[in-house]
Amino acid sequence: MTAQKPGLHPRNRHRSRYDMNALCQSCPQLQEFIVQTPAGEPSVNFADPLAVKALNKALLAHFYGVAHWDIPEGFLCPPVPGRADYIHHLADLLAESNGGEIPKQATVLDIGTGANLIYPLIGAHEYGWRFTGSETGPEAFASAQAIINGNEGLTRAIRLRRQKDASLIFNGIIHKNENYDATMCNPPFHDSAATARAGSERKRRNLGQAEDGALNFGGQQHELWCEGGEVAFIEKMIAESQQFGRQVKWFTTLVSRGDNLPPLYRALTNVGAVKVVKKEMAQGQKQSRFIAWSFMDDAKRRRPF
Repeated sequence: MTAQKPGLHPRNRHRSRYDMNALCQSCPQLQEFIVQTPAGEPSVNFADPLAVKALNKALLAHFYGVAHWDIPEGFLCPPVPGRADYIHHLADLLAESNGGEIPKQATVLDIGTGANLIYPLIGAHEYGWRFTGSETGPEAFASAQAIINGNEGLTRAIRLRRQKDASLIFNGIIHKNENYDATMCNPPFHDSAATARAGSERKRRNLGQAEDGALNFGGQQHELWCEGGEVAFIEKMIAESQQFGRQVKWFTTLVSRGDNLPPLYRALTNVGAVKVVKKEMAQGQKQSRFIAWSFMDDAKRRRPF
């Protein structure tokens, strides 16, 4: 069971193949979804949304000590290894401004934390960071709050804030006199419901699902698409970040496609970002990346708030 998954961060706990027996011990519910691969290995049917959710529950329980985790039907069920990678690469970025040491007291803002609360759960466990998660949807907000309430110790590590105006990103969330070491975001990447559906169909075909099968990873409208797609969303984030440049050391966001980068770099030049960094990530064949920008020079970022 030691086959390595290429490309994942060295500290990522998911670099080896899943030990299904250990995962079933952490989450007995997973047992009913175990199937045999043609090679006779235990696995789950990744085309079955309930199996994917049970696997996530097991991964979060086994690796991150999350005893209670659930999401409402139809909400995004995130692939845990890739989400963990963002956290670990962000830790490396923060270490660069901290004498090579990953900061133990970092405060991080997760924009659109989602019903699944995935980044705060991983970041709080791996590094002891404190998180603020913002969310626009009432159902997603309630789900994330239920996860916090259901796990001992999380109320001290994670707080939620409701974004009442869906057209705003940082405004109304970052309060006066508040500081963050970093912000992070997994933005909606489609530009319309139609392209989101087409993307879902493609994923479905790749998994060998029938036309009317529910998409295994789910996703609500605001999780999957917004007017103008990912570039428009991140451009808005960049424009808004300027007014919070003294309160945040690093603004970061995932960028799903490399060809979306040039307009974003132009937007960062226009707002006067002092430093821009791109971190490449890979999970098997899937290439991913996040960009980070700061309005502080290296010396300012090294100083505690």
